Order: sequence, then C-alpha cells, then structure tokens
Amino acid sequence: MTTVASLRDRYLEVQERIARSAERSGRRPEDIILVAVTKYAEPDQIRELVQMGHIDFGENKVQQLLQRAAVIDEWRARQRALPGAARSAGASTGQSGAAGVRWHMIGHLQRNKVRKVLEVARLIHSVDSLRLAEEIQAVAAKRDQVVDVLLQVNTSGEATKFGCAVPAARHLAEQIDTMVQVRIRGLMTMAPLSDNPDDARRAFARLRELFEEIRAAGIGATDGRSSHFNILSMGMSNDFEIAIEEGSNLVRVGSAIFGEPPPEMLQATGDDEA
Repeated sequence: MTTVASLRDRYLEVQERIARSAERSGRRPEDIILVAVTKYAEPDQIRELVQMGHIDFGENKVQQLLQRAAVIDEWRARQRALPGAARSAGASTGQSGAAGVRWHMIGHLQRNKVRKVLEVARLIHSVDSLRLAEEIQAVAAKRDQVVDVLLQVNTSGEATKFGCAVPAARHLAEQIDTMVQVRIRGLMTMAPLSDNPDDARRAFARLRELFEEIRAAGIGATDGRSSHFNILSMGMSNDFEIAIEEGSNLVRVGSAIFGEPPPEMLQATGDDEA
C-alpha cells in the first residue's frame, strides 16, 4: 500500500536535499534560502508552513500575491490576538512561528502593477528591463521606499522565457545600481525546459559566471569590504539540487513541497512549474 507523504514530510525532505546539495558544493545548508512557491498551494498549507517556522514565500502572479499576503496577514493578526498563541507557536517550532513572513514576486511583472507589488513584496526576482527598473524607481520614490530586486537573465536563450539577454546583463545591472530607490541584490534565471540535466547545469553555470563578473566589477558594493549584490536565485522543484551545486543560494520550490498540481491547473496557467 502506497503512503501519501504529508506536507511536513515533503517540506523536510526538500530541506534535507538542500542540505546535501549545499554540502556537496562546500557550503552550509543555512546559506541557502528556500522560497516556497505557493502558486498551487491551499491557504491551509501556507499556514501550516508558517507554523513550522518557514518565512519565505513566492508568487508568480500579482493578484495572487496580493490575495495570499492578505489572507496570511489576517490569519497572523488573529493568532497574535489569542492569549499565549505567539509563545506556544515559538515553543513548538523552536523558530519564528507566525512572527514574520517575507513575500517574493518571482513571476513576470508589468509596469502598471508595480505599485501594488511594492506594498507586499520583500524581493522582486523578475526585473528584466530598464523601463521596469525605472518604474520601480519612480513608484518607490513616491513611497520613500528602497526596493530590493534581482535582475532576471535569460541564460537558456529560449524565446518563451522572460529575462534580459546575457550580453546586456552587466550594462543593465550598472544602470540599476545608479538608482537611489532600487537596490540590485543579484541575479535570477530559469533553466530550459529539457529532460537533460546538463542543459540546466549549463544555464546555471553561465549565470554564476555572470554573477561573479558583475560582483567583481563592484556593482552593488556598499564600501570596500561588503556588497549587497549577493543573491543568486536559481533552481526549482525539478532542478534545485543542480542549481545549488552550481552556486545558487536561493531556490524557488513549489510542487516538491505542496505536491503536484492537477494537470488542468497547469494547462489553465500555461506557466512553467516551480
């Protein structure tokens, strides 16, 4: 008889796989940020992860990001209102419990939706043009807000994927780095749709090389000793171990945690699975 894994089991298994991959690449498991992609998750599943101490969650669609964040904020407010609830959550998990949630915008972002995203997202992974960066700068200036972003690079060369071209990435990063309200934190890419793991490895290795080149050029440097250009976002459910081996320190994992979505949901969205 086949036993269906629980959300907790899948989550812990992903963490174990991250830890093993980090060790293979000579790093500590705690150096890797896991963003749980809630695209196909139920609200109860998100709440369960928060209660387990998970902090970072990502969404592909702006409307869904806003809805998810509102639901979880409301739930957290109710939890805080319960006598002793925060203490018991912290005691049971040994972590932050429901004390904090960081939302990531990981999908394509249109300029006319920037204002709404800035109200919620801690990090925008998908800046792929100067016009989008300029819009973020303009909106953030009105809000007196500094916005952390990643530059999305299309390392696979697929026409169906968003992201700036590899040869344009360094110049675009330099331009974003001059903006007062936009702080470029690193790079993001997606592997090509392929059954061959080597294709993903090549795409990830190319982004790591680009990341090191841009960092060496001093982009994102805050002083002579440190830099805020320090995030390499690569890897999803089917390739995050390869991504970590190639240098990723942030992975975006959905179905490996929340379970495979029904085929009709994948067909309805037409998006790559996380």
